[in-house]
Order: sequence, then structure tokens, then C-alpha cells
Amino acid sequence: MPTERADGPPARVRDHVCLSFRARGEFVAHAQDFLAEGLTAGARVLYVARGDEAVLTGQLRADERCDQGLERGAVQVASVDAAYPSGTVVDPAGQVEHYAAATSEALAAGFTGLRVAADVTSLVRTPAQVDAFARYQHLVDHYMAGHPMSAMCAYDAGELGDEVVTQLACMHPAAHAGGSPFHLHGHTADGSAAALDGELGPESRRLWPQALERAGLRSEDGTTTIDATGLDFVDHRSLMALAGYAERHATTVVLRTRLSTPARIVELLELPGVRVERAA
Repeated sequence: MPTERADGPPARVRDHVCLSFRARGEFVAHAQDFLAEGLTAGARVLYVARGDEAVLTGQLRADERCDQGLERGAVQVASVDAAYPSGTVVDPAGQVEHYAAATSEALAAGFTGLRVAADVTSLVRTPAQVDAFARYQHLVDHYMAGHPMSAMCAYDAGELGDEVVTQLACMHPAAHAGGSPFHLHGHTADGSAAALDGELGPESRRLWPQALERAGLRSEDGTTTIDATGLDFVDHRSLMALAGYAERHATTVVLRTRLSTPARIVELLELPGVRVERAA
């Protein structure tokens, strides 16, 4: 009997989504939907979760759409327990290389790309693991922005706590029940170092500087450009944090935004290292 579907809007075929869940069945249902959408688009799909691979395969066979994909070899299953020993701190760049290779293999096999649904709770249990995984999320988001790979990264909020999940959700361009007031990600429209959506206010006070450091934004000729056309609000303290980042990394941060207030705040506070450009 198919697992009951979880509520929520369907994810786009090429996307990078953060899922926060509290019940195993909730994750499985979202994963089934997410992977089935990839199968419909002709992608190879990969299901990564905790537990024995036979059990994980059975979770997908409970869904007719995924079962058909298993029969024709379009579905792969992997146990996160087998791949990563307890306490593993991921290598961010190495993880991106791994999925880039898997995407290339999928394309070579005639698929339109790679789509991954993964419960990665066990990889973010310690502060060191969270730091590394947040960095990886930002790097892989840049990769996905230009390649036919999409992913749903799922975290058990009951085990990790909402604060940890929020730290990771803000590094994705989209989140389902992630609780983040903003998203700093690599899906940019103009080749900027990052894109910034949402709101930067009191709720972002601790999260925003932390996300900036974890992203490790690319600087070119002493300038770090952020596409903030999706930003709806920013307060003076968040702009001061941006100035602090610029000073620590010896760069000038260019904030491209449709908002009129950031430029006035930067001018009034005489914030060094921050330049605001008004987007059309």
C-alpha cells in the first residue's frame, strides 16, 4: 500500500530543497514525491537514508512510481550509515566532486540528469559537522545552478533541534518548514558570488554572520558581489555585519538590491567595505 503523501508544494525538477521533518514517514513521503518527479523528467534518481539498503528499497517499492523506476534501473539506493562512519565530517569540495561525477555518469547513461533525496541527519550532529556540511551546501548549490542535478536535503528536527536545521536551511535556495528568515545560496542570475533572498532583521542577528563565514564567498579583484534582488528587508545591524565580513576578508562587498534603504543606511553609518548597487 502506498505511503500517504505529505502536504506541501511540489519541488521543481531542477532545485535544491531543504526539508525539516519529525516523523520518518514524513521524510519517506516527500522523498517518494521528489524522486518520482525526477523520474518523470527522465533523470536518474538516488535515495540516500539511514538503514539497510533492502529496507530502503522497500520504502520506494511501496510507491508505484518509484517501483517502476527500480524495475527499469533508473533508481539507485544507498545507506548513509554504510557510506559515512559515525562522526564523519564531510569534505565540502570532495562531496561536490562526488556528485558531479555521479551526474556525469547519469548523463553518459542516457538520463537527463541526477536527482537526489537524502536524509543527512547523521552527518550534522556535531558543530564541526554542521560547519562543514553548511559549506558543502553552498558549494553544491553553485554546482547545481549550472548542471542538471537537483537535491532534497532532509534533516530530522526532532533529533537535531530547530536551531541546527535553520542553520542549514538558510544555505538552500528553497526550504520546506526550515524556519530560516533568509537564504544565502549559489543559484544566481548574474554570476555573482551568491544570491540572497528573504529578510535580514532581528531574527537573523546570529544566523547571518555565521552563514556568510560558512559560505566563503568568492572574491574577484577584491570585490565580492551578492545578488540581493530577492531581498525584501535588511536592517542596519545586518549591513554592519556585512561590513565586518568585508573587513575580515579584505574585500569590498557589492550588494545588488531593488531596495532603496540599504544605500542610505550605508551612507549614514559610513560603513566601510560595503557598496550598494540599485538593481533594475
